[in-house]
Amino acid sequence: MPKKTYCLQLSDQEYITLRHYVKDRGISACVINRARILLLADDQISDEAIAEILSLGTATVHRVRKHYYEGGLEKALHEKPRSGAPPKVDGRVEALLTMLACAEPPEGYGRWTLQ
Repeated sequence: MPKKTYCLQLSDQEYITLRHYVKDRGISACVINRARILLLADDQISDEAIAEILSLGTATVHRVRKHYYEGGLEKALHEKPRSGAPPKVDGRVEALLTMLACAEPPEGYGRWTLQ
């Protein structure tokens, strides 16, 4: 089944905002790529052509278009936070390690080492 094409038409304010994102050095590369995708998509360029121009996958281009269509500029540019892996060290273990590191080193050692 072919992918659904999400046509988009940026407003003047959205266009200005995206141009600002592309030029701003303090913004992450992911957000800049998403802004470039939207700017190229606004020029009615196909997903395949955008992917080739930006050296990205067509799935990425399609996903950004879809997110813009579903939730606007904010959803297209910024991902929701991911849960990630659970922490390996909890507060109790961290407190124990801090207490141990602040204690005197073992006999025969001048300081704590990783061994």
